[in-house]
This record gives sequence, structure tokens and C-alpha cells, in this order.
Amino acid sequence: MSNNGTVILAAGCVLWRRAPGTGGLEIALVHRPKYDDWSHPKGKLKRGEEAHAAAVREVAEETGMDCRLGTELTTVYYEANGRPKEVRYWAAEASDGAFVANDEVDRLVWLSPAEARDRLTQDRDRPLVDALMDALHTA
Repeated sequence: MSNNGTVILAAGCVLWRRAPGTGGLEIALVHRPKYDDWSHPKGKLKRGEEAHAAAVREVAEETGMDCRLGTELTTVYYEANGRPKEVRYWAAEASDGAFVANDEVDRLVWLSPAEARDRLTQDRDRPLVDALMDALHTA
């Protein structure tokens, strides 16, 4: 898995909830002003941290939400600043909490799966929406 310790390990979630009122599925996306992008909540693992624990921590830090981890979804591989990066993702149902803007994340939106797919900045993040839908339909 590791390439002489140079692979950046990260974890995140495709955070979802049932829309208040309609009960339709909504997916949370976060806006990071540093990159001016829309993405799923994610971040680097701390030393000795398990990926699933990092995923839950990143959701809390970036969205203010507690969540219940579900099925592990796709692992995404790409290059970041010239180094290989591996991000493991889980489906996660938002359970409680409230968003507060911070330096890292200034906006949070809840969107339908189709809207989320359109809003995501990186093409590599779009298949995660489909992976979530597949996971929820087989649960």
C-alpha cells in the first residue's frame, strides 16, 4: 500500500441525510476557500490513526456533523502536490450537529444526488455519489 512512506493517506465520507419534509436523499458537500472547490469532507490521517476514525473526525471538523459510518465505498487515488494520495471513503449518515464556517471550510450545502454530482469540482469525486446510491439501495 505504501510507496516508501511517500503515499499521503487520507479518509473521508459521502455524508447523507433524509431531506427534512420530503424524505428525499441529500448529500453534503463542503467548499474549501483555499482551493475554491466543492468536495466531500475528507482529510489526512494523523499518525497512528485508523482510516475510519479519521473519516468520522474529518466529517465533524469540516461539517460540524456527527455521523454513523456505513459501507466502505471506493478508494480514490490521485496525485497531490507531486505525491501519490490515497483517500478511503465511507457512506455516512448525518445524525446530529450544526455547520460553523471556519478557515478550512466556509460553506456547506445539502444537495440532491444529481445536484451534488454537478457541483463537485473534481471528476474523481463524482463516482462516489453513484457508489453511495448503490450502497444504500443494497442495504
